[in-house]
Amino acid sequence: MPNRPQNHNPNKSNRRRNNPKRPISRRTQRVFMRSLLITIIATLAIATTVVMAWNRVITPPAPQEMAHRPMPPMQRPTNPDQDTPDYQDDEPDVEYVWPAPERFTDDDRREYFWTFLIIGLNEGRNANTVMAASYCGITREAHIISIPRDVAISTTRRGHAQKLASSYLAGAGGGRGRAGGIAQVQMDVMNVIGFIPDYYVVIDYDTFFTIIDAVDGIYVYVPIRMRYSDPCQNLNIDIMPGLQHMDSATALEFSRFRQANRNSGYPSLPDGDIGRTRNQQAVVNAVISRLLTPASILRIPQFVGIFNDSVYTNLTFSEMMFFALELNHVRGADALFTDTFVPVRTSGLPYYHEFLNPESVLELINSTINPFKEDIELRDLNIFR
Repeated sequence: MPNRPQNHNPNKSNRRRNNPKRPISRRTQRVFMRSLLITIIATLAIATTVVMAWNRVITPPAPQEMAHRPMPPMQRPTNPDQDTPDYQDDEPDVEYVWPAPERFTDDDRREYFWTFLIIGLNEGRNANTVMAASYCGITREAHIISIPRDVAISTTRRGHAQKLASSYLAGAGGGRGRAGGIAQVQMDVMNVIGFIPDYYVVIDYDTFFTIIDAVDGIYVYVPIRMRYSDPCQNLNIDIMPGLQHMDSATALEFSRFRQANRNSGYPSLPDGDIGRTRNQQAVVNAVISRLLTPASILRIPQFVGIFNDSVYTNLTFSEMMFFALELNHVRGADALFTDTFVPVRTSGLPYYHEFLNPESVLELINSTINPFKEDIELRDLNIFR
């Protein structure tokens, strides 16, 4: 049996393990905090260097050309009620192009000014959300205008007024697919704002979930207790008032809520669909706020990759990177503005079409998203009164 070292006490190590740890000295704490601060500052410096390097590599995209090309013929479905989009793998890669406003040319465009059309689709492929947006690379200001989904559109699709919400589905039917759906929304939105935005972004529910989860949820202020259930849709909304952290599912319920069940005792949004539009804008603002955090800025390439894989858009990868980096300059209410075209009347039963005031629409367009050096005029619009 080997000899044990002298002065070895078998109970000493046990006592050491059972005794509580000695408190960390203040000097050690100061050294740790100093090292942590240096690490954070170094990380931010590296992130800033990376962002600046990307800004030098990625140049601002040129505005979309405004060629006055005629609209390609769109074959109508044999059955007028057959408006279901066909998303087969062999869907033809067709780019439908509506003619640009005849009064404007490429020379009339403002420099470093881009416009966007944002389309949010529900499960039935109706456009629950339609927004026209702009970004000015000189003032570093962004504007988002929501167009109510029930606005009456001046169109001859079926010989009478249609709701903007049905535009995508009508255009995508008959095998025309997403390209036809986007083209129809572009034409109908052009009737309202007087021009076709440079870029389109189509977001469905799956994409919505992906984006919200990618930023680890969002923080949104909920104005009222939102309580609504619909067994037919397997929908059960129950969101408490106040500032809430929302995952993607809750954020979608918040964006969809408009009114409570009748006789339930719970409140509805006082301004109905306009209030829902305001909530959708709050979600957009919350997502942008999350993207502007230091941790998110380091993940910009990852977010762009997610966006590129999940969103149907005519933005190229380099254009996505450019605008993603430009988000760093859009900070809070001082640079990001949201508005809504507020209807002045409704048709009531049975269709509840909503109607806009062209003069009010025109004033808001020219002060926010107009991409031209000259003002858009009433003759450029085609709005149902």
